[in-house]
Amino acid sequence: MAKFLVTYIGGSGPPTDAAQAEQIKQAFGRWLGEAGSAVVDPGAPLRPGTHIATGTPEAGVTIGGYSVVEAPSLDEAVDILRSHPFVARGGTLQVDQAVDI
Repeated sequence: MAKFLVTYIGGSGPPTDAAQAEQIKQAFGRWLGEAGSAVVDPGAPLRPGTHIATGTPEAGVTIGGYSVVEAPSLDEAVDILRSHPFVARGGTLQVDQAVDI
């Protein structure tokens, strides 16, 4: 099984009220239930930090959160993520495979 880092990019931003936050939390919980054991780390929302480089840092994107998914292939990881509620809210999920070195 391969591990995939899923980063959350864009979307509608943080919820504006408690009811909206609860809806988002419930939708994520339902997706976690559907995805089952493929989600090895549900992750967390992220607050922007900083860049570290020896020179000028590469241009970055704001990552709003992350999850770690395990699947036999990239295609199967994508299948698991198609129903992710972040996508339904207009966000983009970037999926990168961890490589054993």
